[in-house]
Amino acid sequence: MRNLTVRFSLMSALALFSCMIVVGAAVGIFALGRANEATEYVHEIAEHVIVINDAYKDTTRTRSALTRAYANQKEKNDPAVTEAALKSAQASYERGLKFVDEFSKLPDLAGEETAVKKELIESARALSDLLAKASSQLKAGDTGAYSELNDKQINPAGGRFSKALDAFQKRAMELNDNAASERTREYNMVVWMVIAGLIGAMFLVIGVHFLLRNIVLTPLNRAVHLLDLVANGDLTTKVDVHSNNEIGRLFSAIRSMQQALLTTVSRVRSSSDSIDTNAKEIAAGNMDLSSRTEQQASSLEETAASMEELTGTVKQNADNALQANQLAHSASSTASKGGEVVAQVVDTMQAINESSRKIVDIISVIDGIAFQTNILALNAAVEAARAGEQGRGFAVVASEVRSLAQRSAAAAKEIKSLIDDSVEKVEAGSQLVEQAGATMSEVVTSVQRVTDIVGEIAEASREQSTGIEQVNRAITQMDEVTQQNAALVEQAAAAAQSLQAQATNLVGAVSIFKIDAHQVASPAAKPRPAPMAPPPAPVAPAAPALKPAPPAPAAAAAPKVAPKLPPAKAAPPAPSSRIKDDAQDWEEF
Repeated sequence: MRNLTVRFSLMSALALFSCMIVVGAAVGIFALGRANEATEYVHEIAEHVIVINDAYKDTTRTRSALTRAYANQKEKNDPAVTEAALKSAQASYERGLKFVDEFSKLPDLAGEETAVKKELIESARALSDLLAKASSQLKAGDTGAYSELNDKQINPAGGRFSKALDAFQKRAMELNDNAASERTREYNMVVWMVIAGLIGAMFLVIGVHFLLRNIVLTPLNRAVHLLDLVANGDLTTKVDVHSNNEIGRLFSAIRSMQQALLTTVSRVRSSSDSIDTNAKEIAAGNMDLSSRTEQQASSLEETAASMEELTGTVKQNADNALQANQLAHSASSTASKGGEVVAQVVDTMQAINESSRKIVDIISVIDGIAFQTNILALNAAVEAARAGEQGRGFAVVASEVRSLAQRSAAAAKEIKSLIDDSVEKVEAGSQLVEQAGATMSEVVTSVQRVTDIVGEIAEASREQSTGIEQVNRAITQMDEVTQQNAALVEQAAAAAQSLQAQATNLVGAVSIFKIDAHQVASPAAKPRPAPMAPPPAPVAPAAPALKPAPPAPAAAAAPKVAPKLPPAKAAPPAPSSRIKDDAQDWEEF
């Protein structure tokens, strides 16, 4: 029983409860199903009774309407009254026949005698046939035949139908009573089943309670008692494991925790004895480290001064390179403007050359016109000579025109020769201007290259100045950190002095645990201090290669040495009961 797992016990209890719930649900579903079947059966009985009663009522109405029609024919013989009574009889007859057909199509009831239903249907249909025959006789006005049919056949058929209906209704009441008795019996059975289930559930709950108490609650209370003993510092109580389930694993874990805590306490107690000696060695090492840190701070101050001088020199070079870059940009701009002016002159000379060529073309046209005019004047003179005295005046005019044409041709030749000479000179000037433009382009390109080189030199100088300033700031920060490290070393020395007092408190804190003497671990090996290196030689400041420019006020100021923090005072020994305060002191150290 003890080796049963908690998981298995809980799952078994849940399985039993689930089975009981399933059985209860099945009983409830069965009871509801039987009740539903009984209700449907009662509904079927009522449906049979209602349908056959409606058929009987309509048959009775038909007989009554036929009786009214017969009485009217015998006494008043009013055709309208007879027709209305026959119509009412016909409607009742059709409804009654419809209900009889519906009743015959209904399914047979369970336990019903087939002969009773068959007799009822046959008697109803026989009566309906007689009523139809009687209606036909009254329509024909044969009252004597109707009276004979009514006395000898319709009344006995009606009695037969009524008797069969009474037998069917009696049988229906018996079936209804049987169904009610069956429902009562099933209800009582379900009630007893529910009561039995409740009693079984109560016994099951009691059994599960005792099972869980023996398997879970009692072992857990014992585990709590063991943990209380450990919390009170008693590590001598023996922890026994009596099972292999989850509770057994819990006791095994408590035993492992007790052994681990016992080992830890033993080691802490044995190690606390060596803390005092180690604290003294740490204090001596911290003092030596403090002196070497101060020497390092002095060396860093000298290095920072040298870096400040180098920073000023590089900054001056960067300023000169920046001025040279500005001058190179100015020269480049001037050369570019000269190149643009030369380009404009080249364009102007080309325009003049084009204009001269156009003038030459115009003069050639004028020369051609003068030549044609001369030819026309010569032809006119020939024609005037042929005319004789009548054409003499015209010949004089033609001679003058010819003389003017020759003079125009001569002037055009002179202008053309002068223009040709000017065109040649303009072309030569254009070539010279183009050569000057090419030369200016080369000058502009060279100046731009010089500008780029000077710009690169200025950028490199600026980057060097920035880098050296960063190095200078880093050295200054290193100097400050070194000063702070020196103060921290002094604090560490003071903390080492208080370490011995903390070891005493630690021994007092561990002494509250009760342990066996033979379980105390052997003392830890005492660490040896590392050999101290000789202090480094001071670094001499490097001489600057160039004469530095006057440094800025911020750069000229000597780096401020971080103020040394006062050494921390040794904390007085605290009572052994204040374990939390001791742990906080260790964290601060």
